[in-house]
Formats: sequence, structure tokens, C-alpha cells
Amino acid sequence: MKLKFGMVGGGGGFIGDVHRHGALMDDLAVLTAGCFTRNAEKNRAVAEKWNVSDPARVYGSYTEMAKAEAAREDGIDFVSITTPNDTHFPIAKCFLEHGIHVMCDKPLALNAKEGRELQRLAKERGLLFGVTYTYTGYAMVRQAREMIDAGEIGKITCIQGEYPQEWLAVSLVAEHSEQATWRQDPARSGASGCCADIGTHVECLIAQMTGLHPKRVIARFDRIPPEMPLESNAQMMVDFDGGVPGLLWTSQVAMGHETELNVRIFGEKGSIEWSHLRPWELRVTRINQPPQTYTANRDYLYPAAKELCRLPSGHIEGFYEAFGNLYRGFCVHLLARKTGGDPGAFRYPTIDDGVRGIEFVDACLESNAKGNVWVPVGQTEA
Repeated sequence: MKLKFGMVGGGGGFIGDVHRHGALMDDLAVLTAGCFTRNAEKNRAVAEKWNVSDPARVYGSYTEMAKAEAAREDGIDFVSITTPNDTHFPIAKCFLEHGIHVMCDKPLALNAKEGRELQRLAKERGLLFGVTYTYTGYAMVRQAREMIDAGEIGKITCIQGEYPQEWLAVSLVAEHSEQATWRQDPARSGASGCCADIGTHVECLIAQMTGLHPKRVIARFDRIPPEMPLESNAQMMVDFDGGVPGLLWTSQVAMGHETELNVRIFGEKGSIEWSHLRPWELRVTRINQPPQTYTANRDYLYPAAKELCRLPSGHIEGFYEAFGNLYRGFCVHLLARKTGGDPGAFRYPTIDDGVRGIEFVDACLESNAKGNVWVPVGQTEA
């Protein structure tokens, strides 16, 4: 049995094609409908390129698509939302109201109020809702979680995460950057820039690796250069569950760094470190022992991590495969729901993770606005 899915967006940027590849990677779903762009001619061209065979299922608007697909006996099982941030909420709400499961690019919405409304709708209607925090899909991230859950590094004592990028600084000296235009527009990206865009990746990655969530934060936002509409550099002190301290840094003006996401988890008996520069590796150090490097798809991995590996050890798996693992987890859970089967150990970031990410950003915004003071996470109403 294959699931049928549709896509909203994807006709204008790279991330839509990444979603498509991820959804198709394990032959669990087939793309049967879409509203890929508001340009009618390009919309039809993308549909043809992506093998949507029925022209009647290429729609001019997402509202038309949701209504029509919900009315069909062979309608889509889920929709992938790959549009800019400011449209996620109305599109997701529309499909939920029509009884269609949702897979949405992050962020879930522009603020926690919107996120909680989607969360309520999904739970009331019994619908699955995934959020594509890409980096949580790597097999070695799951290996870290399995090792931490098994107590291999003992009780967690400290967490460090960083995500330096240079793209925004580079775009400022280029003639034009469409991405910079909308990502620095508060009307399209929300009240936060860097923290919402990549800080939420760090927060969700830490949660997936440790099971811990931020309880309160102190945040400092910097606009570099000062005329930027939104922050381009953010530093956060975090208290996680159980009083575990953390220190996070994200930047989009860190020259010399492209997508260098790093997380370090320290415990009473050792440490675990993962870097996006070498995502097939996990650096593990046990107290008073030499560091060890774990690599993907080796027999010593936990089964839940090994089943996320797609290639023999020594062959590099990357961004597309991580996306594929997110869709694999989502589709396996949806198929299990439809057939009464067992989804096994597969996971994917859910709407609950999406809401936590927005609550984290809202708390950081409040902390920065109040002069860098402690603010609880999950109690703001932005």
C-alpha cells in the first residue's frame, strides 16, 4: 500500500524538491496532486516535471486543493507544505479542517498562539502532523539518543549547541538575494530572524538527542549590521529539564562557516558530540578513556539507529537521506494507523515539537526585549 500526497509550494525554491525526494525515497508515497506555485504556467510545468499525471489535480490555490481532495474517494492522505514561513499557519489549518494529515516545513507558524491552534485542531481531529526539522533525521543523532537513554554517559550535566552560518553576510555584498529579502522581512518571517530560522533547529536537535526541553532562557539578539530588520546573531543561556544548563549560539553572519551545526552533550560518565560537517560520525568519550568515533551502519549501533542507515558503512549519507528518514517515520506511522500495523521504533518531529520551538523563540524574544533576563518557556502568548 502506498500513500497519496500532495504538495503546496515547492515550485520556486530548492526545499520543495528536497521534500519531494524525501517523501518518495522509500516508495511509501506517490505525489498525486499539488499547488506548486501561483504562476499558472509554471504550476503546470512543475506538475508535469514531477509526474503528476492528472491535470485536474493541479490546483490554482491551496483552498481549492484542500476542498477538492477531501471530497475525492481517492484523495490525498497527506499534504506537504513547503512555502515561506508566513503561509504555514493558514495552509496547515485549511488542510486540517478538511481532515487531511500534514507534513510542514519548519517553523510550524509565526507565533505560539497560531502553533497551539494547529496543535488543538490536529488532536481534535486525530490527524498526524509532522514538522521537518531536518537534522533530527540523521542516523547518528538517533544513535546518540539511544546511548543517552541507555545511560552510557550517565546523568547529563551540560549541553552546548551552535549553528554558525555566513550566508546572510555574503548576501549583503551580493547584488540580490531573494532568501535574504523574505527571511529578514518581519511580515513574512515573524518577529525573529536568526533564532527562529536556525535556533529552533538547535533546540529540536538537542531535544531529539537528549529528551530534554528548555524550561527558561536568557537571550541576547544582535542585528549585524545594525540596520538589519531582524537579529542575525543570537546567544542563549538555557535551563533544560531537571536544571541542566545549556549554552546556544546561532549566527547568519559568521564568516567562514556555511552550515556548521554542532551539539555537545556532557554527562557524569562521558560525552557525546555530533557535527553536521561529518554527520555520519558520533564522537563518544567515556571518563578517563580515549575518544571513540562511531560511524554509520556498523554492527555496534543500536537497532533504532541502524535501520535509519541506507548505504553500507563508509558511504556518505547526507541531507536528502535525513529528509527521507523524517518522511519515512511519518509515512510508517500513517500507514500503521490506516492498517492497524506497528510503526516500530521510527520517529519524526511532531506538531508538539513545532509548538515547543515557537515557544522557545517567543521566550527568547521576550528575554531580549526585557534586557536579557530569565524568561520561562511555554508561558508567553506572542
